[in-house]
Parts: sequence; C-alpha cells; structure tokens
Amino acid sequence: MFDHLPRAGVATLPTPLERGPVLPSGDGATSRLWCKRDDLTGLGGGGNKARKLDLLVADAIAQGADTLVTVGAAQSNHCRMTAAAGACVGIEVHLVLSGDEPELAAGNQLLSRLFGAQLHFTGVDPRHWGELEIAREQLVDELERSGRRPYGIQVGGSSPLGAVAYAEAYMELLDQCAERNVDLDHIVTTSSSGGTHAGLVAGRAIARAAGRPAPHVIGIGVAEGVVAGLPDIGELARRALDVLGATDVEVTPDDVVVDGRWLGDGYAIPTEAGDRAIEWAAAHGGWLLDRTYSGKGLGAVLAMAAGGELGRGAGETADDDEVNVAFIHTGGWPALFAPGGVPDDVRVASAS
Repeated sequence: MFDHLPRAGVATLPTPLERGPVLPSGDGATSRLWCKRDDLTGLGGGGNKARKLDLLVADAIAQGADTLVTVGAAQSNHCRMTAAAGACVGIEVHLVLSGDEPELAAGNQLLSRLFGAQLHFTGVDPRHWGELEIAREQLVDELERSGRRPYGIQVGGSSPLGAVAYAEAYMELLDQCAERNVDLDHIVTTSSSGGTHAGLVAGRAIARAAGRPAPHVIGIGVAEGVVAGLPDIGELARRALDVLGATDVEVTPDDVVVDGRWLGDGYAIPTEAGDRAIEWAAAHGGWLLDRTYSGKGLGAVLAMAAGGELGRGAGETADDDEVNVAFIHTGGWPALFAPGGVPDDVRVASAS
C-alpha cells in the first residue's frame, strides 16, 4: 500500500522501538512503556517530521520546485527539519516564523540557519496559525512573481500526504510489536497541527480493515486549536486514506481521541507535569524531550498510568496483567538549547 509512494530519501527508517520501564498505576495494575524513537529519524537532528518530509519533498521535486516554503513557531522542529531536508536535496528553503527575530539565534533557529534556510519573522503570536499560513501564502506568491517555483508546506507538514507517513508508521509499529510478541494496548502521541495524529488514526483503520491488531490512538492535545476540534483529525485521516486509494477503509468518530487535560495555559507554555516528565525521561530512559510537545505528551502518559486510566485495549487477550503503552517520541531536543528550553528548577530524578 505504501511502497509505490515516491521518497526523497531524507528519513532514516524504521525507527527503533525501545522497551521502557514499568509504570505503577493507582489501581495496582502495571503499564509497560514502549518508546517509538521517532526522534531518531536522522534528518537534521531527528524528529517525527522527517517521515512527512520524505514524502512532501519528493512531491516538491516531482513538481519541479526550486524552493520550499513552510511555517511554524519561532522554535519550530518542523521548520528546522524542512531546512535540513532542503540542504539534503539542494533546494532553497524559506521559513515563515512567529514572533520577532531574536538578537541571538539558538536552538532550532540556530540549526535552521546552519542548514542555510532564510528565516522570515512575522511578529505573529504562535497560537494564531491562520495568520501564519496567510503569511506563508503571501511569501509563496511573492516568490512566484519573482520567477521562482516554490512548493508550500503547511504547518507541521500536516497535509493529507504528510499524514500518510504516519499511517505507514502505525503499520511499522505493529510489525515491530509482532516480531517481539508484544500485545500493544495503547498508542499515545502529542497532537497539535494534527498530521501525526491523523496518520496514526488512518493506520489504525487500515489495520482493523485487514483484521490485524489495532491498538487505539490517544492524542494528547498540546495546542488550543486541536483541543477545540481544529484541525478535524478524522477528516484529515480520511483524506490520507484517499491519497492511498483506500476508499473502502472507514474512520469512525470513536477512532479520534484528543485529550486536552495537559495543555496547561496554552501552546508552547510549559507545564509542571511536562517539566517533570522531561526529567523522568532523561533519568529513566536516556530520552530527551521538549517542553512544547513530547514533555507534555509523556507527562500525560505518566499521569494516566498513575491514575489507573490505561486499562486493557487491543491487547486484552494477553495472558499477563501488564498493559503495553507505546509513546511516539516525536523529538524536539534542540529546543532544550533555546532560551527557556529547560526548566529553571530542573531536578535530577531518581532512577530507582
């Protein structure tokens, strides 16, 4: 189903599935954490966007583009990886960013500049994605008038084609679990621009239609829009299936779960639970998380396990009492080196 898709060759796949620690829960049951290391996709420091960009950049090349134009927050992982993808294939990259230009570039901005991208700061609040997308479209128009052939990539690479990458990732994860005799109950991912989440939902629908185990997907909302229902994850999943020609595969409303309890005060605003999860992950798994996405996502997993919320799912026929939870590690470690990237009161968590 996926083999026919053109690739740019910018992603290192498959990514490892690592066995993590057992998480004690409030009801006496235990949850085994599995970490899907999509922070190890290789491209420009790694992260989930490499899967999407592998397809999107190939599409840009097929259309004869000589410029990539995308958009994101000031410390956007997606923009950093788009810059790296452009460097890999020899295409100029323009990044439309929120906020104002800092005196000193750090974190993802520094890496984006190293990869040769041109950064355009808009002064726009990072939560106002609609305004940022308008700015991207205006830049695309300007480049076209100057004789360039730009290829626009929406925020997060979260188009139907971008989402297809995570339908494929869902199947990759199922294959890895089958090889290791792991009966997976839940898959947890952060949900923001929606492409990763929608792709996983589409992947689940494909697996279910094929009669395979289909662990359900929990999206942890880390942006106001997705918590409010924008983008429509189910619709994006259906459009991804259309790209694949899987018109007989159904996505139901029950397939889409967006849990907004760990958003805190808003997108890119750190939370106590997220900060403690960053420390916990470093001490227990050697994993580097960020404060905007993966930290909040794992913080939700830890809280749900402690509260006894992670019961049996697709692996309910397993013989043991251990619930298996896969956390999609979407990356983001370069943001740790931006101002405010690490908690001021960072603590060393006990590894015992």
